[in-house]
Amino acid sequence: MDLGGLTTFALVALVFFLFFQLAWSKGHKARLPPGPTPLPLLGNMLQMDSKNILTFLDKVAEKYGPVYTIYMGPQRVIMLHGYEAVKEALIDQGDEFIHRQPLEIFNTIMQGNGILSSNGEKWKQIRRFSLMTLKNFGMGKRTIEERVQEEAQHLVEELQKTKAQAFDPAFILCCAPCNVICSILFNQHFRYNDEKFLHLTGMLIENFRLLNTPWIQLYNFCPSLIKHLPGSHRTIYKNVLQMRGFLMEQVKTHEETLDPNNPRDYIDCFLIKKQQEKMNPQSEFSYEELLATASNLFAAGTETTASTLRFGLLLLMKYPEIQAKVHEEIDRVVGSSRRPSMQDRVKMPYVDAVVHEIQRYISLLPFSLPRLATKDIYFRNYVIPKGTIIFLSLHSILRDKKAFPNPHQFDPENFLDKSGNFRKSDYFMPFSLGKRLCLGEGLARMEVFLLLTTILQNFTLKPLVDPKELDITPLRTGVFNVPHVYKLSLLPR
Repeated sequence: MDLGGLTTFALVALVFFLFFQLAWSKGHKARLPPGPTPLPLLGNMLQMDSKNILTFLDKVAEKYGPVYTIYMGPQRVIMLHGYEAVKEALIDQGDEFIHRQPLEIFNTIMQGNGILSSNGEKWKQIRRFSLMTLKNFGMGKRTIEERVQEEAQHLVEELQKTKAQAFDPAFILCCAPCNVICSILFNQHFRYNDEKFLHLTGMLIENFRLLNTPWIQLYNFCPSLIKHLPGSHRTIYKNVLQMRGFLMEQVKTHEETLDPNNPRDYIDCFLIKKQQEKMNPQSEFSYEELLATASNLFAAGTETTASTLRFGLLLLMKYPEIQAKVHEEIDRVVGSSRRPSMQDRVKMPYVDAVVHEIQRYISLLPFSLPRLATKDIYFRNYVIPKGTIIFLSLHSILRDKKAFPNPHQFDPENFLDKSGNFRKSDYFMPFSLGKRLCLGEGLARMEVFLLLTTILQNFTLKPLVDPKELDITPLRTGVFNVPHVYKLSLLPR
């Protein structure tokens, strides 16, 4: 580069630096929450370890308090850390923190549609409808429970085919919750070897993996730069388009066979509601909204439960003494001649505690999905300026020493009292809190309990290495905590 080129580069860099410093200083004058000093353009990203970002954020909170500012590249982010700060935001000032800021990878795909990405009146209409529809189809009632129980038996049949040989459980564990969602959305059950089903679950697994890569994390904060480049974001787009195409086929088939007096599933109910409101100019019930919401339910309702189960099996192999206690309680309460039910949960406090501890320990969604300040928010002694992205650290709550004495240890005793009875905790919030609490919380908790209990009713989990050598830390932390790939053997009981 010649002298003139170097001079031009230096001037451009200086302008960027001054602009960044000006923006940063203005934020401080507006009483922004404190935080580590960012670098121009890069922000605090060089200080973060993508494989251990939670430790970095814990240290920032220790130094600057439970409300602090960091910069992800040029993007300013306010972090709320700990139970008191998150509860104050989502409950005491819930209306001010209700607006969802979709991660850019989701926003590009959904364009503000769907349960995850929508806001305002659209979000209210779709969420209200979805909650009522799922409730009418048995969310938390016996009809949905029967579907999950039936799927648990299909899962056991597939697991029996492994014949105690070593295998990677990722795919099979994905199939079970995926089939439950298929049953709710479009009243279908797929065989585990069905080619279309294999393709769908394969795309879900791939997208879930890619969402947690450093490339997609960079895309979420620098989309204008990354979106024009080749990379894994294009693979996610391709997979989502194929899934939407599959869902559109289901919608067309449902329209051709729709009986308004006898809805079969979620899609039928949505189409009926759309027809009822065709003269309402304020209605948000459109084909695009149906595809987006169905995609949300399909993706979020499948891989999150599957990953929880993968983590759960890994933890129970790591601690065989805990697995033995689970087996003992299942044998005593359920036995081997009938399938577990949700009514059994109150009689199995130890199993219930193990399920809760799995969800607490893995902190599957460590930051919840981000929020957006749609106006200046006065929070504690600070101002969160309009347009600022806000992350809520659920991980910091699930690892709080005040609620869980040994927060970094896997210990079901966190949810048991001195008499061995199940003990609830206000700090247990893996599904977030407030008005945007996860829509599928009831279904997810039912699935994890019934699927895990049915697996342990029928099998003993055997690792391929000494349990002490199993790595139960997340492979990577991004949108989700992702478990390491592993194999195991299932010994029939």
